[in-house]
Amino acid sequence: MRAGRSGARVALVTGGGGGIGSAVARRLADEGAAVAVVDRDDAAETVARGIRADGGHAEAFLCDVSDEEEVLALVKEVVGRLGGITDVCCVAGSIRRGTVQDLSLEDWHRSFADNVDSVFLVCRAVLPLMERAGHGSIVTVASGWGLRAGEKAAAYCTAKAGVVMLTQAMALDHSPAGIRVNCVAPGDTRTPMLAREARQLGQSDAEFLAEAADRPLGRIGTPEDIAAAVAFLAGPDADFVTGSVLSVDGGGSI
Repeated sequence: MRAGRSGARVALVTGGGGGIGSAVARRLADEGAAVAVVDRDDAAETVARGIRADGGHAEAFLCDVSDEEEVLALVKEVVGRLGGITDVCCVAGSIRRGTVQDLSLEDWHRSFADNVDSVFLVCRAVLPLMERAGHGSIVTVASGWGLRAGEKAAAYCTAKAGVVMLTQAMALDHSPAGIRVNCVAPGDTRTPMLAREARQLGQSDAEFLAEAADRPLGRIGTPEDIAAAVAFLAGPDADFVTGSVLSVDGGGSI
């Protein structure tokens, strides 16, 4: 397990106040990492406080990771407070359901800002640190719909496909510096974002969740399911893995 100056892994988790992001932050803290929990609002502090209460090391950072200046300031602050960054987990994202005809140009741009620009900006800011250290791990979170299209999700599918390709391009470009870059592609996962999808489509939560559970394993995912996959790809057991896309979807993509 490689370390920063503090003697431990330092993991920056974007979207750390959300359903999947908070589970990733807790899982990495349980594995001994100092965690920078990053989000746009006070949910980051709530998650960090919970990790500290359980004996882990976490600090909260407020940042809109689709804003270049905020991201640059974030990375500088994380390094100053935690001593470095060895792992990045890009979980932040959003979904706007609709066909091309349904979506406004603002919806389209916002989807790319939240899902793709955020990954680009955070990774671009952190990669020089990892290159100087000679090692590092980046895990992005895309979606099964970044691998295969779904209905009424044109912007989301396109943006998440961009995350997959960006992940693999970075894996090619930065592996000579000892940096691994991998991607997790979740299926439907029980989070507040999933509930928002149901409202966008005018469906009841019960109806939407029943449809989402119609997959070989017969259930939707939990944030902990996704966090386990992220932790594996980020950690030493995946030391020979880069450029991979791991589907965690209960068989929904079969």
